Amino acid sequence: MPNMSLNKVVMPEQDPKVRARNFEEVTLGYTEDMAVEEAERCLNCKNMPCVKGCPVGVRIPEFISKVKERDFNGAYEIIKSTNGLPAVCGRVCPQENQCEGVCVRGIKGEPVGIGRLERFVADYVMNGKAAPVSKPVSNGRKVAVIGAGPAGLTCAGDLARLGYQVTIFEAFHVAGGVLMYGIPEFRLPKAIVQKEVNALKELGVEIMTNMVIGKVLSLDDIIDMGYEAAFIGSGAGLPNFMGIEGESLIGVCSANEYLTRINLMKGYLDDYDTPVIKSKSVAVVGGGNVAMDAARSAMRMGAEHVYIVYRRSEEELPARKEEVHHAKEEGIEFMLLNNPVKINGDENGRVSSMQCIKMELGEPDESGRRRPKEVPGSEFELEVDTVIMSIGTSPNPLIRRTTNGIEANKRGCLVVNEDMMTTREGIYAGGDAVTGAATVILAMGAGKKAAESIDKYLTSKN
Repeated sequence: MPNMSLNKVVMPEQDPKVRARNFEEVTLGYTEDMAVEEAERCLNCKNMPCVKGCPVGVRIPEFISKVKERDFNGAYEIIKSTNGLPAVCGRVCPQENQCEGVCVRGIKGEPVGIGRLERFVADYVMNGKAAPVSKPVSNGRKVAVIGAGPAGLTCAGDLARLGYQVTIFEAFHVAGGVLMYGIPEFRLPKAIVQKEVNALKELGVEIMTNMVIGKVLSLDDIIDMGYEAAFIGSGAGLPNFMGIEGESLIGVCSANEYLTRINLMKGYLDDYDTPVIKSKSVAVVGGGNVAMDAARSAMRMGAEHVYIVYRRSEEELPARKEEVHHAKEEGIEFMLLNNPVKINGDENGRVSSMQCIKMELGEPDESGRRRPKEVPGSEFELEVDTVIMSIGTSPNPLIRRTTNGIEANKRGCLVVNEDMMTTREGIYAGGDAVTGAATVILAMGAGKKAAESIDKYLTSKN
């Protein structure tokens, strides 16, 4: 008999007051018994709406059935057949808008905790003795991948399993992309990412770090080295700013820079000399997941007050509900329907306060959300010593400016066709470099589709 409880099995978590001052993982994961109990809530629907809601097509009812049987290794093999990064996806995917968002159990209660089960299965195998990976037989063909983020790692893994000799060229000193520099340790432990990366290396994927394509080598140089095709998964790491007065003051930075210093350069550890602003009062401008990550990181770095300043209401917040909930529990103060107009500085050129104006919502804009507009005469000052801008990012133009034949749209995103090929034959692209900043799982879906297209393209050239 299925478990007809209307609610998910509760995931154990650190106490909010404790976790707000450490970088250890917030959610602690299911035990075996918890996982089986949650798996039994799945009705194993014949039409499988959850699979259709997954950007990488994980065979969800099949792996959950294995969990019910306590065949956790079997469940892992099913997940890995379509998803190369299950421990990552189980933690950071917006399941509520994808697989769980269309779960039948969600009609009269909470959906099945698909993400929690995926995380449990991946952790179970990673913490045990996983079967050794069999390196595929080489087909003798070389493909280059630019960027070791979610899109690049997925594309590389899928191509390696097909026998291609794949080399990833990564700009940073470690692989993982946004998984390493953008998502905090308390949401996605770096050791988890590295285990996923090491699994790709076992498949034969070569990863070359400190390779800023467009500086160290051009993409044209790489093609001349014998690579028959290339995939650009370089992300969207160029931060946007508002263009208001005071953004050049000491104490103003992008969320990208702030999180990179803390996450990738381990600025949260006392034995690392990475410089990170030690703040007492922090304003994070924006309302997405990155804004939540920056705000919660600032709290863990010792700030006494951390504010989310967002120009719309809570209903329009683009961040995951879970992240908003955790942020509130940890003491983050939400200043909604407010927008900065100026950042003030002291005599030393450091941030002293931020001038804001109250907003109200008008008619919906092109995104469907109600457009915010200023309330005349409602200006006020917020005393802060640090301002973190988290209002979006754009693709870095370096690769397209140094590569012949690749076009971008007016937002700087690479133009691709339905097969993910750019305007230059044999060069493919996907993830944030094409869409602008989006989710990890959508980037993975793009990498997966590109791998299929590259294989089809190269096979046709025989």
